[in-house]
Amino acid sequence: MTPAPYRFQQLSREDFEALADRHADVVIPLEQTPYWADFETRLGRDPYGIWAYYDGDKLVATASFLRSRRRFRPSLVAVNGPTWFAERTPDAEARLVQTVQAQFRADPGVKPLYVRMQVEHRRDPVTGPLEHGWYEREIVVDLTPDTEKIFASFRSNARNLIRKAEKLGVQVRTVERDAWAKVFRTELFPIMQETAARDGFSSFDSSFYETLLEELGDHLRLMVAYVEDKPVSWLITTEYRGYSVYYFAASSRDARKTNAPYLLLWEAFKVLKDAGNTACGLTGIESENYPSLANVTTFKRNFSKTVVTVPTTYDIPLAPARYKALAAVLRLRREAPAKLRAIAGRVKNLPTSAKARRD
Repeated sequence: MTPAPYRFQQLSREDFEALADRHADVVIPLEQTPYWADFETRLGRDPYGIWAYYDGDKLVATASFLRSRRRFRPSLVAVNGPTWFAERTPDAEARLVQTVQAQFRADPGVKPLYVRMQVEHRRDPVTGPLEHGWYEREIVVDLTPDTEKIFASFRSNARNLIRKAEKLGVQVRTVERDAWAKVFRTELFPIMQETAARDGFSSFDSSFYETLLEELGDHLRLMVAYVEDKPVSWLITTEYRGYSVYYFAASSRDARKTNAPYLLLWEAFKVLKDAGNTACGLTGIESENYPSLANVTTFKRNFSKTVVTVPTTYDIPLAPARYKALAAVLRLRREAPAKLRAIAGRVKNLPTSAKARRD
């Protein structure tokens, strides 16, 4: 017998804050809060609200959804969510999937092809996703011990590089909030551009980071490492309810010569600990769906042995036939260039006589 869907209720900002206050022991990702929704709005995106899901009067989970309007695939996306307040059993999660599916099929205000969110226990109708959107493993640093014990927990390589950076004159400073946007635009964004070009990824433009700093300033820190008063490495951390995240960072070639990123992150840990944070997530590391994170994995593993598995992001189709057809088209589009290159390679390697007969 299929269990009844959970009861759900949309939350106002005041509702959400009251609910969060009643559950102080639950880690709520910043991306699942009204404050992040405000940031998305500033970027021109379309938050669709935060819902709480109840089993009777018992709170089970909350989810903040962002409306995506990509061509042929309108969707609702819970970025780094949902947040679970009850035990996340396979049956409880299947029931939430069923609830979300029924909820947005019946919602006249939105007609998504699918809902995307993290699912730990995959069952039908959960599938996909059409593209991956969140990391699946991360390193977490415990900030509860005293600073000497935290430092001692690092790999010897990291401890040595931190000491070398200090000897080479690297200085770490926390940028004052009223100067964030100007400092980022004029001094720090060029370092991000250099990092992106060197490591082969596309960064956001400067306005994205400036908007992040302006809108979420109550939950952020901007710290910079300098060598001879020249910025060489920077990081942005988030903080919410005692949990911090090493969110964005970039380093120049000069930073690598002086080991500045190691000292910068160590100084950030101390600042975050002093502010009352009990842990710092270092965000994504290499996994099956994210082999490209291998480069940053080596750096992050220097600071902690604790690897946390994050539930994979999947799709919940609301129109299964259309979703299946779209998935087939996208798969063909992704695979076609490789197949064409393989065919061209086989033709190129044919013996001359075989090519002549074919012609």
